[in-house]
Amino acid sequence: MNALVIGTAIGAGLLAGIYLAFSVAVMPGLHRRPDGEAAAAMRAINRAIVNPLFGVLFTGTGLAGAVLAVWAALDGSWRLAAGAALVVTGGHLITIGVNIPLNTALDRGGSWDGFARPWNRAHTLRTLLLVVGFALLVV
Repeated sequence: MNALVIGTAIGAGLLAGIYLAFSVAVMPGLHRRPDGEAAAAMRAINRAIVNPLFGVLFTGTGLAGAVLAVWAALDGSWRLAAGAALVVTGGHLITIGVNIPLNTALDRGGSWDGFARPWNRAHTLRTLLLVVGFALLVV
């Protein structure tokens, strides 16, 4: 189980770092641009992040986290189970259930106003869950 914990923690830490960078730099920068420019830039970012490296990181962390959550729960390691569950919830379920559909709507011509607020709310939640999940895995 140690290798699974380490792999999940590394993936969670990397994803949390990427997500935090969006929170502290990317999104504030986009909000300083006119809506049309911000939407165009976000569309380009959304296309750029669909790449093999991020795909392996995102998918691998999600799969490792799901396996770890079950394994740790069956083993009675509740801190690890909770950490892994938060990683899966924050890093993946919110992304797949909220952020990606909003990205898709924006890509199809949706407005920046209709995109930014709900995307940022979901993004803040997923970032916090990833950070807490990471902390529970490494403490």
